[in-house]
Amino acid sequence: MIESIRKNKKGILLMLLSSICVCIGQLLWKISVDTSVWVLLAGFCFYGVGALIMIIAYRYGKLSVLQPMLSLNYVLSILLAALVLKEQISLFKCIGVLVIIAGVILIAGGDEE
Repeated sequence: MIESIRKNKKGILLMLLSSICVCIGQLLWKISVDTSVWVLLAGFCFYGVGALIMIIAYRYGKLSVLQPMLSLNYVLSILLAALVLKEQISLFKCIGVLVIIAGVILIAGGDEE
């Protein structure tokens, strides 16, 4: 497992950065409903940068490891919704977040040859 993560380390880190940018972009879209068009445009910029980073990440890791990491977008979205938008997180959402994180770790570590 450790060797697989080590082999795909750069791609994994870039994919995490991509997820952060995409989720911030989506959050800004949500916030822009009550604010200005500049917040909406900033959201598009963050989302676009996230997409570009994702494309670059695929150069540094296996698709079978990196693609499932996109499910971390759900985890980050729930965290941002709770922290920024003050949304409530139910027990089922917490369990779902833990299952997603466990799945990503198992898939990232499952690249043994």
